[in-house]
Amino acid sequence: MAATKTKKPDLKTISNSMPKPSVEEMKKLYREMLLIRRFEEKAGQLYGMGLIGGFCHLYIGQEAVVTGIQSQQQPQDSVITAYRDHAHMLACGMEARGIMAELTGREGGYSRGKGGSMHMFSKEANFFGGHGIVGAQVALGAGLAFAHKYKEDNGVAVAYMGDGASNQGQVAESYNMASLWKLPVLFVIENNQYGMGTSVKRSSAGTLYKRGVGYDIPGEQVDGMNVFAVQAAARQALDYIREGNGPYILEVLTYRYRGHSMSDPAKYRTKEELEGMKQDHDPITQIKDMMQEAGIKEEEIKDIDKEIKEIVNDAAQFAQDSPLPDEAELWTDVLIEVKD
Repeated sequence: MAATKTKKPDLKTISNSMPKPSVEEMKKLYREMLLIRRFEEKAGQLYGMGLIGGFCHLYIGQEAVVTGIQSQQQPQDSVITAYRDHAHMLACGMEARGIMAELTGREGGYSRGKGGSMHMFSKEANFFGGHGIVGAQVALGAGLAFAHKYKEDNGVAVAYMGDGASNQGQVAESYNMASLWKLPVLFVIENNQYGMGTSVKRSSAGTLYKRGVGYDIPGEQVDGMNVFAVQAAARQALDYIREGNGPYILEVLTYRYRGHSMSDPAKYRTKEELEGMKQDHDPITQIKDMMQEAGIKEEEIKDIDKEIKEIVNDAAQFAQDSPLPDEAELWTDVLIEVKD
């Protein structure tokens, strides 16, 4: 099928083309972002209690990114990301119970307790990880896009990366290959301002989404603290890709409230910077204010809060009640013997 040449999206006009969100849409997005935040807060608590070992990277503050993008995807689309991945799993429809059980290394987890925070997968949810090697998921995302094109299923691979990972050489290689083959892949750069402890201003030359220009890949930069801005940008980008035009880069400007991982005290930024972001740009507060302005009663909002709290508490209890993996699990998923 010949590619349809479509003018690349212009975010300056997107906001005018987006319909005003309905009350139900606002409630849905609020619920999904709140689930991510409360889940991550609970994961942080369990880590502090010693129930989660190894690394644990929280998504608190970035909820609007994955929520806005996922809301514009289609069922056949696939998702792959790095190690700050719990939110992406929840957005894909994976159950809080299974995610929390995996974080605590229990048998009831999505990888049966063997993957932990960074290595969870769900073929049913079209979620392909969760990857600990910085930037590795981007090349794999291009491979998922190749599979969509080969199968002609009109699917798009959404490959997330951080601002730090965008400097990896394999990202540039993936851009080149995706452009040459017009692969249906949306490269999402979650620019949360810090790659581990280094400010993006000190580590990355130029504007990240513009790096696609040399590969003839269009891109845009969007406010990642506003779920509706992310929604609009994602809709335009996914339409562009799905029409056969090849890859697209979306740089989403966001902010993480916690350190790089649970062991990071984040002393490389000021308290004033952090509190300013929380007070003026918090994605959940913004949509909550919109809901109240739209006439949604405080009781309805409290009901959503209560429901989310119950889901997260249930997930934490399920994780703690789930047994540890049997020792035999060491040998599963390691080797497949093929007989003649």
